[in-house]
Parts: sequence; C-alpha cells; structure tokens
Amino acid sequence: MSEQNEFSFQLYDEKCKILLKEPEIRFAGIINKEGKLVLGGFKDGIIPYENDETKLQAFFNFVSKASIRKEFDESLGPLNYIAARRDKAVLVSFPFPISQILLLISAEPSINIETLAKKVVGIFTNVK
Repeated sequence: MSEQNEFSFQLYDEKCKILLKEPEIRFAGIINKEGKLVLGGFKDGIIPYENDETKLQAFFNFVSKASIRKEFDESLGPLNYIAARRDKAVLVSFPFPISQILLLISAEPSINIETLAKKVVGIFTNVK
C-alpha cells in the first residue's frame, strides 16, 4: 500500500471512530471494491444482527457492487448514498468512487437518514 493510501485510510479510520460516537450508530466501516471490510467496524458492546461471518461478508459484497454501479450517472448524476430502512436497523452506504471504497453505516431505526447523510458529508468532506 502506498504511503498516500495508508495516510487516507488512517484518516478514514479516524472519521469512522467519530461516527461511532453517535448514539444511534451501530457500525461504521470502509468496504473495498472486493466487498471486504478494510477498517472500522461495530461499536464496542454491539452484537451484529448477522452474527454469521459468511452472511456478513456476502452482505458487504452486495453493498459494494450496488454502490459502485454507474449506469445512471449520466442521466441522474452520481450516486450520493443508498439507504435501506429495515425493522431493526437503517443501512446507509456512501461510495467514494475515486478511491473505489465505500462507507457503510448501520444505525438504529429511529435515526433520521437525511440528518445522518449531512453529518457524514461534513465529517468526510476534508478527507484527501
């Protein structure tokens, strides 16, 4: 890994830790283009709903592929985020197309997705 990538990943890790301080956020992690978790993770004391590692990895892979797709970029503009509200959790992914990674967040269902999105953009805007 280049020194620049290592520096960027360290910044991403710090930003994930900032997000994990939010009371409603359960998980904040960076997923690479292969769908692997490269940094971040669950808040201390949180037990994943998907406790099977294989299922969790399959989910990361699915989110990665869905977030990187570009077929509507020309007509609708680039993807800002994908959000899914489920009974037990809200899942939001934010693609970073240049570095081909994405931020995945899992939060309590009570969270306001638009407020979360604005907070994430504010926190990650200064990552270089």
